[in-house]
Amino acid sequence: MKKIICGKVYDTETSTVVKKDTYGYYGDPTGYEEVLFVNPEGFYFMYVNGGADSKYVKEDIVRVGKKRAKSMLS
Repeated sequence: MKKIICGKVYDTETSTVVKKDTYGYYGDPTGYEEVLFVNPEGFYFMYVNGGADSKYVKEDIVRVGKKRAKSMLS
């Protein structure tokens, strides 16, 4: 997935996965996944996707600041 936010390109195909978290089980309507990436320029973002009753009803890319990314990794 690719998205441009504030003129910066966030692309799951050209970025590196840093961390992946899944919540729930396959087919769970409240389940979701969050995948933290870093792009070649060093910017962090999350790919998010979930079931119909989750906090991520549709797949999306969300910017993540370095401070938040570091806290997610500790």
